[in-house]
Amino acid sequence: MKILVTGGAGFIGSNLVGTLLKDDKISLVRVFDNYSTGFKKNIEEYFEHPKFEMHEGDIRDYEACLKACEAIDVVSHQAAMGSVPRSIKDPITTNQINISGTLNVFAAAKEQGIKKIVYAASSSTYGDDKNLPKVEDRIGRPLSPYAITKLVNELYAQVFTDLYEMNFIGLRYFNVFGPKQDPNGAYAAVIPLFMKAALENSQPKINGDGSYSRDFTYVQNAVQANIKAIFSDDKANNQVYNIAFGQSTTLNELWGFIQEVSSCTNPAIHGPNRAGDIPHSLAAISKAQEFLGYQPEYDVKKGLLEAFQWYKENL
Repeated sequence: MKILVTGGAGFIGSNLVGTLLKDDKISLVRVFDNYSTGFKKNIEEYFEHPKFEMHEGDIRDYEACLKACEAIDVVSHQAAMGSVPRSIKDPITTNQINISGTLNVFAAAKEQGIKKIVYAASSSTYGDDKNLPKVEDRIGRPLSPYAITKLVNELYAQVFTDLYEMNFIGLRYFNVFGPKQDPNGAYAAVIPLFMKAALENSQPKINGDGSYSRDFTYVQNAVQANIKAIFSDDKANNQVYNIAFGQSTTLNELWGFIQEVSSCTNPAIHGPNRAGDIPHSLAAISKAQEFLGYQPEYDVKKGLLEAFQWYKENL
């Protein structure tokens, strides 16, 4: 099998690439990335691997997408402009990359005869739905431009399924964290920011009083879900699945866990709540367990311990 990973130099994509290259059932792993939010350093260790191939390009360029999809069996579409706050500040670029870019990937795959695409969806799709845990067939109103783009991706996947006899699996990630997640920049996620604060012996900033909770998901759980989706049978196709651990952690608890693994004793600083944030998020993962055989192996504490070791060695 030959796999194309869009956004393969990004955080989740590069972790996925490393696992795919170890799989004997896969003969080629082609990465398609423009290094806008990913980094060459995330994948340069694979450049000499006999099964690795790099295509530098932008998913907003349809011709580049066509070339990237040549002679490919399955597309793993991880490329996106992430971050709710960034989408609020710049909805146009978020739309261009996440909607127009994704449509380019889907259309290029169709043109090249590819029948299966596994794509990164998002828990942000649940929007203002207040029910917990989140179940796949019940969503609310999107609360950010980013959430809208990820919902539109799901709608396009369904239309391509109906019109072009293609198979799609959407993975709604819940707050994925782990090695290679960038702690720098204006839109860094909370866990790498907390890790950086712990290593610098400084005080992290928590938006709000710290009672907001998330279903933090270690990246290897997300990688496992992608592998299972790539090799899934027909009964799993043309569905969306929550990919999480199935356990909620407040931001205050999160900083407490990181203090434990890092021995940092500094208290956090609290600021105002962030626009577009929902108070609580918790996933029901029974659907992914049933149809994909997904069994997350890392809870938050185990994931944080591994992630801290990586940040300690790489920051």
